[in-house]
Amino acid sequence: MEELTVDVLIARVKDKDPKVRAAAWQAAGKVGAPAVKPLAGVAATGELEVARAANRGLWKIVRTAGRPGAENERAAVVAELLDVLDNAQLPVQLRRDVVWMLSEIIRDDEIDPDGAASLLDDPDLREDVRCALQRVPGERALTALKIGFGRATGEFKAALACALRARGIAVAEPPCPKLVPTKQTSVKPIAG
Repeated sequence: MEELTVDVLIARVKDKDPKVRAAAWQAAGKVGAPAVKPLAGVAATGELEVARAANRGLWKIVRTAGRPGAENERAAVVAELLDVLDNAQLPVQLRRDVVWMLSEIIRDDEIDPDGAASLLDDPDLREDVRCALQRVPGERALTALKIGFGRATGEFKAALACALRARGIAVAEPPCPKLVPTKQTSVKPIAG
């Protein structure tokens, strides 16, 4: 059987036969970090089913690299995914998927708070980035949320306030949208 290299993986992911594509993306975890950017390229430009197979291959790499005892693989995949995320030429949906992939395996010390906060300024990515940062335990992710909160306005500021509250930070204003009455009520707050 032919060794699975990046080139072989990409050729199989692009194959017209769905069985070949499926076997390829399911084996992508063995190739690891070197396949991240090529698969992202295929996911960005390929025909729908080919792009879907490439995206699934990326997820397989993330889940393989995130297993216990694979710290070096995980760190290499995180570095590659961060490079993919920085490429603003890629489709928004692919970059959103990469945000969620990173949320699965990134460690707090690998987060650049200013860089992450700048993604919170991007209207196409900000909600996914907010949710991903909320998931990552640690001070650097929390700092990124705080920086974003300081710069945000309107409804997104309220969403960031909710994220900060979920992380245990008291934020008085704006109130959580879930707790703001949507219609007039006769219910009075309990005195306390």
